[in-house]
Amino acid sequence: MQQRGRAGTGAPPTGDQTLAQPLSRPQSRPQSRHADDTDAPQASVAIAAAARLAQPVPAGHLDELRLPAGTLRDAWARFFAVVGEPGMVELAPRAAAMARQIRDNGVTYNVYADQGAARAWPLELFPFLVTEQDWRVIERGAAQRATLANAILADIYGEQTLLSRGLLPPGLVYGHPGYLHPLRGYQPPGGSFLQIVAVDLVHTEDGWTVMAHRTDTPSGMGYALENRLIISSLFTDAFRDLHVRRLPPAFAQLVSTLAHAPLAAATEAGSGRDGAAASGTGHHIVLLTPGPYSETYFEHTFLARYLGITLVEGKDLTVRNDVVYLKTFGGLERVDVVLRRLDDVFCDPLELRHDSTLGVPGLLEAMRAGNVMVSNVPGSGFLESPAIHGFLPGIAEALLGEPLLLPGVPSWWCGEDAAREQALATLPEAFVMPTYPRRADLTDEPVVGMELGLQALDGWRERIARMPDRYTLQPPLPLSHTPCWEGDRIGSRAAMLRVFAVADGNGGWQVMAGGFSRLAAPRLESVSMQLGGTSADTWVLSGQPVPAAPLAGRAGLVVPAPARTPARALAVSSRAAENLFWAGRYAERAENNVRLCRQILGSIESSDDTDDGTLSMVGRLAQLAGLVPAEAPQPKVSLRLFERSLVATLADARAGTGLVRNLAAHAATASEIRNRLSNDHWRTILAARNDFGDAMMEATLATGDGGSVSYDRARVLAALEHLAMQLGAINGAQGDRMSRDEAWRLVFIGRHIERLSTMSGFLLAAIDTGALRSRSGFELLLHLFDCTLTYRSLYPGRTDLAALVDLLVLEPTNPRGLYGLLERLRGKLVQLAPGGSAQARVPLAELLPAPSALPTRAALCEALCDADGDAASLSALCLQFIERMARVSDEISARYFSHAAANPDADIQ
Repeated sequence: MQQRGRAGTGAPPTGDQTLAQPLSRPQSRPQSRHADDTDAPQASVAIAAAARLAQPVPAGHLDELRLPAGTLRDAWARFFAVVGEPGMVELAPRAAAMARQIRDNGVTYNVYADQGAARAWPLELFPFLVTEQDWRVIERGAAQRATLANAILADIYGEQTLLSRGLLPPGLVYGHPGYLHPLRGYQPPGGSFLQIVAVDLVHTEDGWTVMAHRTDTPSGMGYALENRLIISSLFTDAFRDLHVRRLPPAFAQLVSTLAHAPLAAATEAGSGRDGAAASGTGHHIVLLTPGPYSETYFEHTFLARYLGITLVEGKDLTVRNDVVYLKTFGGLERVDVVLRRLDDVFCDPLELRHDSTLGVPGLLEAMRAGNVMVSNVPGSGFLESPAIHGFLPGIAEALLGEPLLLPGVPSWWCGEDAAREQALATLPEAFVMPTYPRRADLTDEPVVGMELGLQALDGWRERIARMPDRYTLQPPLPLSHTPCWEGDRIGSRAAMLRVFAVADGNGGWQVMAGGFSRLAAPRLESVSMQLGGTSADTWVLSGQPVPAAPLAGRAGLVVPAPARTPARALAVSSRAAENLFWAGRYAERAENNVRLCRQILGSIESSDDTDDGTLSMVGRLAQLAGLVPAEAPQPKVSLRLFERSLVATLADARAGTGLVRNLAAHAATASEIRNRLSNDHWRTILAARNDFGDAMMEATLATGDGGSVSYDRARVLAALEHLAMQLGAINGAQGDRMSRDEAWRLVFIGRHIERLSTMSGFLLAAIDTGALRSRSGFELLLHLFDCTLTYRSLYPGRTDLAALVDLLVLEPTNPRGLYGLLERLRGKLVQLAPGGSAQARVPLAELLPAPSALPTRAALCEALCDADGDAASLSALCLQFIERMARVSDEISARYFSHAAANPDADIQ
């Protein structure tokens, strides 16, 4: 019978034998600036302090920090030598700075996102160090595992010699939901089923052991890069001095591999592809995500932005005539490559899970037609089963003609009688692992897995006998412990390293020089992010300075320089278009909220000539904006109670209306288009929401009396002033950090629709309440239009209404003047793509009032300037603008944000 236990003959020596040598630096290695400034006594003190602060690891586990003699391993001694004595004192502040950076960057892991409480990304201060000798072993072993995984898939979906020769049990393959029968016989473009393979490794006294393979939707590459950006900035000198190898070459390789996939349909005559696509250099690549409720959604948006590809959900794609299209702002645009982050069984509700609302109907048929490449190919999930480890040694010899370079964790699949009996006879306790993913329809199935800890097998015999194929047994494997900072000491946690192999398009694999290290929760030996685990940056050390990465990501490939980037590279999906549009509206709405709040809290209370009309105007505007609840007392009744109600709403983090809600909605829409925003733009959006919430918590104190609050008005005003500056920075980023493409136009149009509607509402409220004819109302309007200084410079000493109308309505250079706003909005609406619907529609610009139909200055001021005259023309104009803005907004939504029956281009059909 074939051996089903430990795979391979063990890993080569890890190089720890050399780590006990005294700390020294080769003369040929350049010194870092920090090293030049750090004397030997400081380095020695830091090393001694690290050894003193470090807590012992559990017996039987490899200590990544120290040798058995208690001295630091060479890599860690070098690390702490560069950190130095002052750096040891700064460890706690650095940990606080790391937490702030994670918060400011909005790095999350959405385990509880469906309950509205995504948690901040858990990151350790210390990196996980991998020596150069260890990395040589890992790199070769991971590349071999990726090659083997791809070969297994090619065989199982092809000739199935592994099944016929008994090297892989049919029950283990066909019984696994990750094996997709509709893809039997499918040949992917270029013959490669996998473009990314992740391998989970643990370090023991015997070397490195493979714990799992991730082939369906391997996650962690994006988090690994984010971890690197944060930790390398905190330990810059150590990062440089230890010659840590870089991560970006693997990402460049991934994009190159996907962009040059040999799609058959792209080279057929008359296929409708342009020259760039036909040459294999112009594929339209999208990243398919389940959406914001996915636990790793941050990584999806991060990767899409970093790789420069379009982030989409299943509803953004459609299949017509066996071709995948993206529903874009301008219609349907063909998709060539789908980088999948959606579990395979959800990908196509027509052929896989019929209840999936996340997938793309017809996707598998488009794959079989050769019109799209999906990476990784759906159907590789059965390779993630823990039961596979016991069969891989024999499969490697059969398919590759060589033994495994890295051993696998010993595994016994209970679906084989001999293996089951051997395991139950020799193992008193083991981890009971699920052979297949847990099925929701089997409510009586016991929950099993490493997170439950070791199980006494005597109590499992009966259950295993009833359903033996569902269980796989694995003996305990002592995971190494790596250092972590615990506030005042160096603790340790069990660690697991995930490395990523990326296909190079020529049959080989490039292993990312680093990885995604995960640490177990305190006092646990199983590593799981969902059970409170944390992550760590992974530093692969090198003895020489790291050379610059080559420009081309694909070995031996000469990429011709295109005359210009294909237009579809900047395509805006319908969902992204909707979020861009509303990002503009929410940002503008928040700015107007802040301006109104500052006037209420900073000017109205202190003014002696505030009349009832102005107070009525303030009350109406505050209620319309959701700044106070409907039952709040009006300012005319009690300005103090009105103000208290306003502050209470501003301080309520759960407020469903008003400023807090607009800031939260703006951040939510921005998160959906994260890949289109600059880092500064994104960070400012998050800071505006977070900083204001923190400042209001500090400025207010709940009294417990009917939800009222006591507050420091000066601090509330300071919070609003700071928020106003941040919103101004966001406005600047929207105007200065975005290319002048469809995405930018959508933000511009959203802002201008919101601004024109709001400014019209301000003016209408002043007319209806009579505030327009009072000095305090006059001044309030100027402040709300942000025109006080301009007015005083243009009309010194004047307070007549004709001058007010000139500036707030007629002046085309005023950024908030109604006629100027209308004209600028008209210009951008004209520039929008016509959309993909074949239905004839009225041009959007024609939904706006024609310039010739707008009231003249004389018409607006004729009755307005009389002491007892009305403002009927001005009031009607404001009402018309409010109504037209609502109509244009609805029409944009109906025309661009959903696609009913749009036809693909005729030459592609």
